[in-house]
Amino acid sequence: MKIREFEIDNDFDIIKDWITDERTHAMWSANHLIYPLDKSNLQQILSEIKEMFGDKAFVAVTDEGSVVGFYCYSLNNTTNEGMLKFVVVSPQVRGKGVAGEMIKLALKDAFDNPNANAVHLNVFPENIRAKKFYEKIGFKERRTDENAFMFKDEAWGRCNMVISKLL
Repeated sequence: MKIREFEIDNDFDIIKDWITDERTHAMWSANHLIYPLDKSNLQQILSEIKEMFGDKAFVAVTDEGSVVGFYCYSLNNTTNEGMLKFVVVSPQVRGKGVAGEMIKLALKDAFDNPNANAVHLNVFPENIRAKKFYEKIGFKERRTDENAFMFKDEAWGRCNMVISKLL
């Protein structure tokens, strides 16, 4: 597997149907993106987070050339912490180690920058499978804000998790 920059014209049609219901979409994007995923909206949001935070979007690609994962990453040069956002893998590869391999490659790339001391992300604690996945990779819970996000009649917390660079 390798990581390369996301190319909206080539990759959007591959990733657009990976999330098939509104609740899962909200857990993935915190409703920063419209549901169902829309190319122009994604392009706009990616442009905005690049402008505001320096985010770049990436895809994970198998040795055979299939796009199987997507995420965004930026480094805050004030705190020396990177941030992962919008992490998702193809439904066909979930539970097969692909997400773990993708995140390990993302962390390797992040920590190749000598200024990056840690990488963090936010996950909803209600997304039990995702939270356990990040814990298995080595992310530790830093803090949880209760009732930080509303989805219909549900109030979700927001858990910030961090992994530090191994010295």
